[in-house]
Amino acid sequence: MHVISRKRLLEAAEKDSSLSEALDTWYRIAKRASWQSLVDARRVFPTADGVGRYTVFNVKGSSYRIICEVNYRTGRVFIRYVLTHAEYDKGGWKL
Repeated sequence: MHVISRKRLLEAAEKDSSLSEALDTWYRIAKRASWQSLVDARRVFPTADGVGRYTVFNVKGSSYRIICEVNYRTGRVFIRYVLTHAEYDKGGWKL
């Protein structure tokens, strides 16, 4: 998959340095993947969920969420948000 943009992951890791390893692991797995559907993504990330047009990945023991738009046809993953569980629950990212 082509992950766009790693910058959001790096920015999140700057805010919470304990998150950097989990985000780096997610990034390395995602960029090597060739998902054709959410079912394929769930084989690697069993807790991945489809929420509207987004795919939500839990990282760092479900403490954080990576919210992406995944175009399975073109193989592109657009990272939209990296949020704490509490930020995610507020739902403002769905707009």
